[in-house]
Amino acid sequence: MQNIDHTQNRLPVAPLKIAALESCRELAEKVNEHLIHLRSANPERTEERAKSLHYRGYDADSYLLDINCPRFGTGEGKGIINESVRGSDLYVMVDVTNYSLTYKVDGDLNHMSPDDHFQDLKRIIAAGGAAAHRISVIMPFLYEGRQHRRTKRESLDCAYMLTELENMGISNFITFDAHDPRVQNATPFTGFDNFMPTYQFIKTCFKNIPNLQIDKDHLMIISPDEGAMDRAIYVANILGVDIGMFYKRRDYSKVINGRNPIVAHEFLGASVKDKDVMIMDDMISSGESMMDTARSLKERGCKRVIICATFGLFTNGLDSFREKYEAGIIDYVCTTNLNYRRPELLNEPWYLEADMSGYLAYIIHSLNCDASSEDREASTQKIQDFMKNLQNDDYEYYGSVIE
Repeated sequence: MQNIDHTQNRLPVAPLKIAALESCRELAEKVNEHLIHLRSANPERTEERAKSLHYRGYDADSYLLDINCPRFGTGEGKGIINESVRGSDLYVMVDVTNYSLTYKVDGDLNHMSPDDHFQDLKRIIAAGGAAAHRISVIMPFLYEGRQHRRTKRESLDCAYMLTELENMGISNFITFDAHDPRVQNATPFTGFDNFMPTYQFIKTCFKNIPNLQIDKDHLMIISPDEGAMDRAIYVANILGVDIGMFYKRRDYSKVINGRNPIVAHEFLGASVKDKDVMIMDDMISSGESMMDTARSLKERGCKRVIICATFGLFTNGLDSFREKYEAGIIDYVCTTNLNYRRPELLNEPWYLEADMSGYLAYIIHSLNCDASSEDREASTQKIQDFMKNLQNDDYEYYGSVIE
C-alpha cells in the first residue's frame, strides 16, 4: 500500500477521462475498475474530497468515455466522442496490434492493421483535443517501434509517429518496454514514459511455477540476443543469479521477410546444466528465434525453460509452441495482457499471463495528480519486498495489483 500514500493528498490536474479505443477496451475496463477502487479506498478521504471543488471529477462511477470510430462504405473513418471532455485530463488508449477487429471496404472484410489503429488514435485526439485540458497517449506496444532507426534509404516510422502526435498537441506519451527507448529523442519537448513489467513477470512466475528457487545453483537469466541484455542484467542482479547471452549470427547477403535470416545462435555464459532458465525479451513475434534459443538451452542440459516477453504476438500461430511444449523444449511462456492475445492462447497449459491493468491504473492515477515518476518506474524495492513476503508466505494480493 506504500505506493498509494504519496498521491492521496495531491490535487488532480483536471478531471480524469479515459478514451479507450475498441482495440484495447478489455484492458481499459480492468484499468477503470482499479481506478474506481483505488480512489475510493479510504471512505474518510472520499467524503473530504466530495466537499472540495479542487477534487472535482476525482471520484467517479466510471472514467471511461463513450467513443467510437465508425467507417464509411469506402473504408474511410471518423472519430466521435459522445460526451464532453472540456477541461479534462484525457488519456487515449490504443492497442495497435489488435488484428481481430474488422471493417468493410466496398463490401470486402478487412482486418485492422497497426496503421488503421494509429489513424483512429489521431481521429480521437482530433475530436477532443481542442476542449481537453491536456492529452496523453497510452500505447503499450510502440507503433513501428522496430523501425526506430535509419540504416539506409528507408522511412523512420516510429520517430515520425511521435513527431506527428507532438504536433497534434499531446503532452505525454506512455508505452511499455519500447524496443529502443532512444527513439524518444525525436520529440525532446514531449514527455515519454517507458515502463517495464519486470516486477509483474517475477511475481507471476514465482507464484505459478512450482519449486522455482532463487540462487545461482538453480536459476539463471538468459538474454536471447544482445539487444535484451539490459533487461537480463537487471533481473539477474536483483535476484543474485548468473546471466547468459545468445548472439544471432546472420546471413547479411539475404533478406527474408524484411530481415536478414539467422544462421545460428551462439551462447556466451556459464553452464546451464540442471538449472531453470528465464529468457527475458520484449516480444514474441513469430517465435522462431525464441524456439531456437530454448532448444539450444535444452541441449545444454537445462532443467526448465521459462520465456518472459512483454508482448506475445504469436504472428505464426501457436502450433509451433504447442509442439515444442509437448517435446519438452519449452515449459512456460509468460506475457502481459497489454496487447491482444488470441483466445485459445489463454487456455494453453504452458501459458502464464502477467496482469498489468493495476499497474497501468496506478500510473494514470499518479500522472493525473502530477506525482513524481520515480516511484512508478522503480521496481527494485517492490521486487525485494515481494521476495521477502513470498518466503514468509505473507503476500497481500491487492497491494501487488496496484503496483
